Amino acid sequence: MRFKVTVLPGDGIGPEVTAEAVRVLQDVAAIDGYRFDFEEHAIGGAAIREFGSPLPTKTLDACLASDAVLLGAVGAPEYDRLPPNQRPEAGLLLLRRALGGYANLRPAISFKPIAACSPLRPEISDGADILIVRELLGGLYFGEPRGFAGANGSTVASNTMSYSVEEIERIARIAFVAARQRRGKVTSVDKANVLETSQLWRQTVTRVAQDYPDVTLDHLYVDACAMHLIANPRRFDVLLTENLFGDILSDEAAVIAGSLGMLASATIGGEVGLYEPVHGSAPDIVGQGIANPCGAIASAAMMLRHSANLEQEACDIELAIQHVLEAGYRTPDIAAGTGGYMATTSEIGELVCQAVTEIVDMRHAYHAV
Repeated sequence: MRFKVTVLPGDGIGPEVTAEAVRVLQDVAAIDGYRFDFEEHAIGGAAIREFGSPLPTKTLDACLASDAVLLGAVGAPEYDRLPPNQRPEAGLLLLRRALGGYANLRPAISFKPIAACSPLRPEISDGADILIVRELLGGLYFGEPRGFAGANGSTVASNTMSYSVEEIERIARIAFVAARQRRGKVTSVDKANVLETSQLWRQTVTRVAQDYPDVTLDHLYVDACAMHLIANPRRFDVLLTENLFGDILSDEAAVIAGSLGMLASATIGGEVGLYEPVHGSAPDIVGQGIANPCGAIASAAMMLRHSANLEQEACDIELAIQHVLEAGYRTPDIAAGTGGYMATTSEIGELVCQAVTEIVDMRHAYHAV
């Protein structure tokens, strides 16, 4: 098998964590006899410095020509004073739109070895395993008209939230299919008591649910959902949301894992999938070797699952991360109250590689018997 990956290390800690994700992928390829071809390009602040654009044409062309895109992080504070369409984050938004991925998948899992890192009591968070399915190309982030109007001190800013039936239906089907492979429940999040877009959202999701009689559907207002995520996260299986609500709720769900550094994401639905950790560029810890690469490595696992159709290999990586945590290895963001051994970014990457090799060897030995 030959699989082409465009790697976008990006800004801040992006290059550090992406390097470990690539190392794990190379290890998997070597073990299982696959060929993964990696081609690195600039995006975000790094691309502005080198090319004067947050998404150079060369980068976009490479992404469109690949089988998948692995991204580190985007965001550089030195460019915050630029107009919004010239900032590093604009490159990511343009890339998402160009790749056509409309479904963002964000797992939020409680890992027992680092449960003490979560502000939630263990009896609340233990066993929580949520997949947030966020619509990514609609809503307030892309709606028109938008912008500023007025003068002489009476400036008005506006954004437009809009959704079509087609946009809602296609993201809903992603959620229902995912639920069939998990525990068979979808919770759809909206604000249908106030917003017309949410009323259409609820009507459409309810209709789509009729095609999936084996999946249970319930609805929650977004404010109630935010409360239940903290009070009773185990009630959720698949959480289906529009763009803005999903952005907020998925970051809130980081409390379940105990750190943003543990969270992976996949953007699918377009011609090329985009995979990235959730944590952002974290400029305050750049170059210190303490960034948590688990989110980036788990994103690489999601890439194997959704773009390469390598489910077993994806599971091997996810299990390897679990084994490393169970062995007590920690980066600072997941060390509080958990004991264990402090490890650098690269050491965690190496430990995951070792764990993957051991897992594959054990599986092969089992099948040989």
